[in-house]
Amino acid sequence: MMRARTLAAAAAVLLLTAPVPAAAQSNTTDTYRLLNLFGDVFERVRADYVEDVSDEKLIESAINGMLTSLDPHSSYLNAKNFREMQVQSRGEIGGLGIEVTMENGLVKVVSPIDDTPAYRAGLKSGDLITHLDNEAVLGLTLSEAVERMRGPPDTDIMLTVRRANREPFDVTITRAVIKIQSVRSRAEGDVGYVRIISFSEQTLGGIERAMTKLRAEIGGGLKGLVLDLRNNPGGLLEQSIKVADFFLDRGEIVSTRSRRPDDAQRFNAKPGDDADGLPIVVLINGGSASASEIVAGALQDHRRAIVMGTRSFGKGSVQTIVPLEGHGAIRLTTAQYYTPSGRSIQAKGIEPDIVVEQARVEVIDEEGRRREGDLRGALRNPNENDPKDGSGADAKEPGETSGERPQDYQLTRALDLLRGLALFDNKATN
Repeated sequence: MMRARTLAAAAAVLLLTAPVPAAAQSNTTDTYRLLNLFGDVFERVRADYVEDVSDEKLIESAINGMLTSLDPHSSYLNAKNFREMQVQSRGEIGGLGIEVTMENGLVKVVSPIDDTPAYRAGLKSGDLITHLDNEAVLGLTLSEAVERMRGPPDTDIMLTVRRANREPFDVTITRAVIKIQSVRSRAEGDVGYVRIISFSEQTLGGIERAMTKLRAEIGGGLKGLVLDLRNNPGGLLEQSIKVADFFLDRGEIVSTRSRRPDDAQRFNAKPGDDADGLPIVVLINGGSASASEIVAGALQDHRRAIVMGTRSFGKGSVQTIVPLEGHGAIRLTTAQYYTPSGRSIQAKGIEPDIVVEQARVEVIDEEGRRREGDLRGALRNPNENDPKDGSGADAKEPGETSGERPQDYQLTRALDLLRGLALFDNKATN
């Protein structure tokens, strides 16, 4: 009787997680032989393992092992993790504030989320987490590692981090309840700056409010828009499509292709560019993944925006959440997505139109350099009363004060590009 129940459970696991194609159903002998193997192992573990282990834990671990062996993004979510994932999609999560994946048995940081404990602690895209509170990550599943990083607010966890070109180091981070404001915006002089932190249910509404605010603040002098997708780990596919549609007038946004050709999908923009053709620069980097790559790829392929920065993360797969009644859900990779031109960015990422590495700019002091106006007997400028005026010695950019220095080199380059495009367009019109 126990044997029958074990085989029934194994068969149910197989049917729930991996529907068998019609061609494979004819060969049932091998399938049932393998299910017998699973049943034998299951019963041996139940009977002889050194400690008592619940049937639920064994079955859930078997399911998770099957899924995680497929690719880094397929996994089993128990009821607790499934509830937390649903909360995260609404824009509120608890923990450290990092998007992670698994690489060679270690936790890899896809990107830290702005203004979270992980971001303030200095974690970076590409960091590998090797230990959690001095316990090795190797041997844990991604779900188990994530669950250990989460915990009550105001509690600490020590991460051991391996980063390129330096020795491993420890960093202690205090957990917090993280409320993610999906979209932030501000005026950068005559250019609008919009940052999308992640793609949650709030994102499209946040974009609409940001554009309304920028138009009211800058008015008719709005020269362009910087759409900042750096360190954006992705999120909801539906929201990435809506955001791309906001800036596109027509055409395909993204297509998905799965194992069965009939399941292919294409998503197209509705007529009307809600940004009214405003010039756009999209900023990306190695922390831009998944949904953010869909937006960047669509705007790039339609020549609707100039993509600037460094190559993106390269997650070109689509995961489907399949709820299992009473038992959480499975996250299963079901398709790969393609940009409008037919590009798959899987493991390659989006290559920017203009490569700009993040850099620290150092201002060179030229105070001691002599200019024409400093020469004895120099002719006065006929358009100015003061011979020193117009020499450029004390000129400042609008809004600049002494001691202020641009901290974000990539953003500065994007702003310069948009202002240059506006200047060129004005000259061509005149």
